[in-house]
Amino acid sequence: LTHRTFSLPIFVALMWLVYQAAFVLTEAPTEWLELGLTGLGNLIGQFLPAGFWRSLVVDGILGGVGNVLSLLPPILFLFLVIAVLEDSGYLARVAFITDRIMHRIGLHGRSVIPMIMGFGCGVPAIMSTRTLTSRRDRLATILIIPFMSCSARLPVYAVLIGAFFSSGAAGNVLFSLYILGIVIAMLTAKLIQRVLLPGLSDPFVMELPPYRMPTIRGLVVHMWERSKHYLKRAGTLILYASVCIWLLTQFPKLPPDQMRADDPVAAQELRYSMAGKIGQVLEPALRPLGLGNWKVGVALISGFAAKEVVISTLATLYSVGQGDEEAIPLRKSIRKDPLFTPLSAYALMVFVLLYLPCMATIAAMRQETGGWAWPSFAMVYTTAIAWLTAFLVYQGGLLLGLG
Repeated sequence: LTHRTFSLPIFVALMWLVYQAAFVLTEAPTEWLELGLTGLGNLIGQFLPAGFWRSLVVDGILGGVGNVLSLLPPILFLFLVIAVLEDSGYLARVAFITDRIMHRIGLHGRSVIPMIMGFGCGVPAIMSTRTLTSRRDRLATILIIPFMSCSARLPVYAVLIGAFFSSGAAGNVLFSLYILGIVIAMLTAKLIQRVLLPGLSDPFVMELPPYRMPTIRGLVVHMWERSKHYLKRAGTLILYASVCIWLLTQFPKLPPDQMRADDPVAAQELRYSMAGKIGQVLEPALRPLGLGNWKVGVALISGFAAKEVVISTLATLYSVGQGDEEAIPLRKSIRKDPLFTPLSAYALMVFVLLYLPCMATIAAMRQETGGWAWPSFAMVYTTAIAWLTAFLVYQGGLLLGLG
């Protein structure tokens, strides 16, 4: 596992297997949860009178939070695998085998540990850069951690991949997103090293821990601690955000004299609402990415709070816009939208992967860098890179006939 030639291919193959299994093994439990929460929404809808309160509970709360909770199985699986790799001592060896590559792009070998932690959450990953003795290495590592695909982005991938890609291709699509994030991070690190933070990294010295057989108790504890954080966000931040987005879809009300007979009433009211107006302002900037859908614009803005909120926002917007009495799973609603294709869905996942870090990550950046200069820079350059990369993916796909 630390062989000079074979260690890196083994690591890549291992990660590929993990992402394949994350969808194949959890597809059935995810569908069960999705069906159960949809049935719960329909059941509650039967007991509440039509109007404000039923829409709030079914569309705003269950539509937003329920779609995030239904994606718990693949997230639990990835947390379990990370715990196995961590407790066995393998992650420390990943830092060792990638040290040569890291030094070529101007980073320290120890930067790999915060980057790997970034696959879980950017906040502890940024805080863990304190182990780097050089301020230059710390800043460079902090600036590329947002490109590591944290677990908060996984619900977005799970919904869009489940809606537009077969189960056989799902693992490859997910794996490609994680690889793309790593490649963009490495290219960015090289650019930062040449332009913003020139200099040499400190030598790499690290004691490798012995291999250990992970204990069931230890794995369960690690998995539960990470999952508890996810569930807490679903019950607090995502709940509040879902209700706020739902309120934006309700006001202002469309005057009766402006309603058109050739368009569903629910769709007209949604476009006239505050949420619709916000999304329509962003629509021209997103159209070259194949995302000329105002609902996507609203969801991306809400993603600044937390990336899971992108899904809860889309779930709220699509459920409010259905105009019927029965809740429909988000994956089916998106699949029915003619504005979405597999190519535009992939471009959206690329944009979510790379754009604007969440509020908590920005706050951690400010704390670790001692000011707002670097966090502000990160907010601008990550969004610029996200737009450019998603543009190249979508327009390149059209040129290749993939649209």
